[in-house]
Amino acid sequence: MTAPHAPVSVSPEEARIAGKPRLRRFQQASWDEKLIFELGSPGERGVLVPAADPSIGKAEIPADLRRAEPPALPEMSQQQVLRHYLRLSQENLGADLNIDVGQGTCTMKYSPKVNDQFVRDPRIAALHPLQDEDTVQGVLGIIHSLEQLLKEISGMDRVSLQPGAGSAAIYTNVAMIRAYFAARGELEERDEVITTIFSHPSNAACAKTAGFKVITLHPDADGYPDIEALKAAVGPRTAALLITNPEDTGIYNPRIEEFVRIVHEVGGLCSYDQANANGILGITRARDAGFDLCHFNLHKTFSTPHACGGPAAGACAVSEDLAPYLPRPTVEFDGSSYRLDDDRPDSVGKMRPFYGVVPNLVRAYAWIMSLGAEGLRAAAETAVLNNNYLLHKVRQIPGVSVPYAAGHPRVEQVRYSWEQLHEDTGLHSEDIGLRAADFGTHYWTSHHPYVVPEPMTLEPTESYTRTDLDEYAAILAEIAREAYEDPETVRTAPHRSTIHRVRPEALDDPATWAVSWRAYRRKVLGEAGR
Repeated sequence: MTAPHAPVSVSPEEARIAGKPRLRRFQQASWDEKLIFELGSPGERGVLVPAADPSIGKAEIPADLRRAEPPALPEMSQQQVLRHYLRLSQENLGADLNIDVGQGTCTMKYSPKVNDQFVRDPRIAALHPLQDEDTVQGVLGIIHSLEQLLKEISGMDRVSLQPGAGSAAIYTNVAMIRAYFAARGELEERDEVITTIFSHPSNAACAKTAGFKVITLHPDADGYPDIEALKAAVGPRTAALLITNPEDTGIYNPRIEEFVRIVHEVGGLCSYDQANANGILGITRARDAGFDLCHFNLHKTFSTPHACGGPAAGACAVSEDLAPYLPRPTVEFDGSSYRLDDDRPDSVGKMRPFYGVVPNLVRAYAWIMSLGAEGLRAAAETAVLNNNYLLHKVRQIPGVSVPYAAGHPRVEQVRYSWEQLHEDTGLHSEDIGLRAADFGTHYWTSHHPYVVPEPMTLEPTESYTRTDLDEYAAILAEIAREAYEDPETVRTAPHRSTIHRVRPEALDDPATWAVSWRAYRRKVLGEAGR
């Protein structure tokens, strides 16, 4: 039996004979690193800051804006700072280190490093958001061109790149829906938004935040959104349908046009959540199905980094009828120059300061332009091929099932279930995910609610080779073997990572939260008066 602290590793010859991919040995670095505020010594410096210009030194800062005492910042040399952050980087898994197909619904794909060079160029990195329009024509040109590309990809008439993330883009669309009905004098009556249980939860959350009542449709026996439930839900109170397709199960709703028609017949609008459009680029578009609005996550489909949850970038695309309500300012082009148009009386206002997350807009633009129309479709087709290849491999693992749409392929991801393994061993999907960390890879269960019991959501994207997918499937197969033959190894995992398991109270008890250095000193170190 394999030792609990040593993932299985076989020689290349043994792997060849067995017909299985070799599983790498993995041991994550653990530095027991202190917080940066606990490092350094008074007087140490990494950079000698030049003295201020005399004219600046004479500027008087109002008394109410001055600190009573200097901030308690760490004082460190360059070498100490470098060591600190390199050590922390070794204690993390990431897309540049591991096969991260386990981040289902989030399209974690490879982001070409040349795109990072573009955004680090001083002509991008040193821009100031308050520069005069005449001095930022290049960036405004990129934003305008990216909008035109996304118009073509979505089939819509206008695009805004101002939202700072996918959820912000969903909220922007909901705000435009609200403004549309308010302008028509129908908002008081139309107070309901319909979504589905397997759509991104941000759809329901944003609609609720905007003041709408939320009606959630559940799947029929085959896993498709129940069209009879939709027919029962629509009516004069319906403001909109917010739906993800393919849903987070990877199942594409073939009756999506009929869904749109049913909502349109009662006067409602339809918003297409295309945060994960990775499997349908160049194949189908929101406008083709009759939608009024859609949104993209540029940090998913269009290969800009997630960056640990932010900054991301969202894109809202709308039909001509909804264009007046787009966030302001919009980027306009008169044939010779670009300008920001802030004179939009019907606009829902600004969704974030200035105009979007420019570095990620540049990355997305570069990615689209490098691929072209044929390349975008090839990326989608490869993502679908990879997903269904992995589906074939995972289906063979004991304890795994694939709920809904039996025998049908999926699009860009699959929500699997370890329900059988749980019944046989008592282990949970979370246990398997934590054990996966011992193999140096990542794994995700599902967002709540857990409609699929003991879920596992995998999305391989076009970035991964067949060898990568074979290795990932082999890791899952090895963990499943351990679950049946040596369940304690899985139950007590991870063994070779930086930490063991996160204590639930650290997340569930606000009294323990310390999001600042002062709070940490008070709550963790027990220092009074902080």
